[in-house]
Amino acid sequence: MSKEVKTGLRKITGLLLVFVLAFSVIGCSKNEEDNMKEKDNIGKEQDTIGKVKEDDNFNLSGMPIVDAPVTLTVLTTRWGNMGDSFANNEFLKELEAKSNVKIEWQVQSLNDWSEQKGIMLAGGELPDIIMGFQTFNDSDIMSNLDLFLPLNTLIADYMPNYSKALEEMPDLGKIATFPDGNMYSMSKNLPLRPVSCNQPIINKVWLDNLDMEVPTTIDELYSVLKAFKEKDANGNGDPNDEIPISGSKGLSMDLLNPFGITDINGYKVMVNEDNSITYFPTSEEYKEGIKWLNKLYAEGIIDAEAFTQDDSMLSAKRQDPNVSKVGIEYAWTPDSNFGKWASEYEVIAPIKGYDGKQYTGGDPNGVSSIMRNEVLITKFCENPEIAARWLDEFYTGEASIQNFWGGIGTVITKHDDGSYTLNDPPEGTSADSWYWDSSLRDFGPKYISKEFESKIKLSSASGDGLKAELSKIAESTVTIPYPNVMFTNEENEERPTLTTDIDKYVESTRAIWITEGGIDEGWDEYVKQLNDMGLERLVEIYTNAYERYISE
Repeated sequence: MSKEVKTGLRKITGLLLVFVLAFSVIGCSKNEEDNMKEKDNIGKEQDTIGKVKEDDNFNLSGMPIVDAPVTLTVLTTRWGNMGDSFANNEFLKELEAKSNVKIEWQVQSLNDWSEQKGIMLAGGELPDIIMGFQTFNDSDIMSNLDLFLPLNTLIADYMPNYSKALEEMPDLGKIATFPDGNMYSMSKNLPLRPVSCNQPIINKVWLDNLDMEVPTTIDELYSVLKAFKEKDANGNGDPNDEIPISGSKGLSMDLLNPFGITDINGYKVMVNEDNSITYFPTSEEYKEGIKWLNKLYAEGIIDAEAFTQDDSMLSAKRQDPNVSKVGIEYAWTPDSNFGKWASEYEVIAPIKGYDGKQYTGGDPNGVSSIMRNEVLITKFCENPEIAARWLDEFYTGEASIQNFWGGIGTVITKHDDGSYTLNDPPEGTSADSWYWDSSLRDFGPKYISKEFESKIKLSSASGDGLKAELSKIAESTVTIPYPNVMFTNEENEERPTLTTDIDKYVESTRAIWITEGGIDEGWDEYVKQLNDMGLERLVEIYTNAYERYISE
């Protein structure tokens, strides 16, 4: 039967169902209780969704999930041109073999996903399962609820592993519950995540060459950067090829950490100690930080191409085959940015600002540890109970570590005592790259209990173990992040109308002030312009969403 015929039959069936329901209400007082139940489930599917079908092929428990093979289509997104090498993950292949559920992977690059996503949603037909929090966001889901199944019943009936995770870690359910009370997506939590994010990484060899100490204050950092610019810090005989600070299409906002500004979730909002919030691009701290960056730019300390070059141009400078060229950056680990020169760099403690304090972006629960929208089941899935049972297999400790790092036997070694360790990546490959090639990595369903987490032994020399180890130097300085709040549908519709112009104006003005100066003269007009663009309303939306979050 063709897809068009199926669609037509569904529409006819739906119309008949509406007619029958409407007719049954007339004069049928004995159905009053059932009618009230339907009213209580506005926004939810009928109670029959998720119940066991009369299908001899489907098994409610155990393996295989189905006796005769069934194929599900699964869409996920990947960074850049990563491709689908993750599909060779040992867990995924073993699950397909033992479950009889065959997977047709549809992999989209995030490079052009925004455009492709719009086309797909407008077309009104989706694959059976959507994976990865970067694929569809809250607004995409809330604006297209007719395309996605509410998962509450499916989870209760077919997902014992995920149900246990929700019980053990309530935040998994809290973060994924939409304003109508339904869970349209499933969450994840990641193991052994670092608490601090993107710390200062400096070229220690350059410091040694210049007989300078590791900087600890903003003034000491300026002196070091000035020396990096003016002297032959890399020791190749050319005093003019060192780039103290660079960037790609702008500068890292982490450079403003010494001024008390951190923003790991990208809202440009900071939480104060009294639980009020501040839109930091209008704060005095931001103003002072931009003036400092302008001073660095005017003295040639900041790369003149930082606002125009792309990632590939920046990477070429970081990993110049002849000599190290970049002095300091904010990043997870040196090997992720500097390639063959990584050994020259080391993570240093957060730089103290003018107030004598240290500030670091991060999350006390672990950076990006808990996220929603990792899995959705669409209304085009003809076998949602099969999809739910297949997905539930991801929510065990052993499945989760394989879908975060890679398969047991390749990336992971399982020991006789029940512990797990990560193997070293192939020579010339960073640990992060290897993990992304070998697994779903940050995307997709996962749950690691605290008990299981204790069985994971990470090396402190590379990859995630190194991140966790390096995180310790800054953990006590991590600020309270503005959380990954859930906005209402109305807020999601209004917010982009405000942020589109506001963000563009903030970023373009910041670039001008860093490269040309003039922040003191233009500040009052800048703040007025932002308020005229609706900044006060935007802050109100952020405040309301945050207050709902902390009151739950």
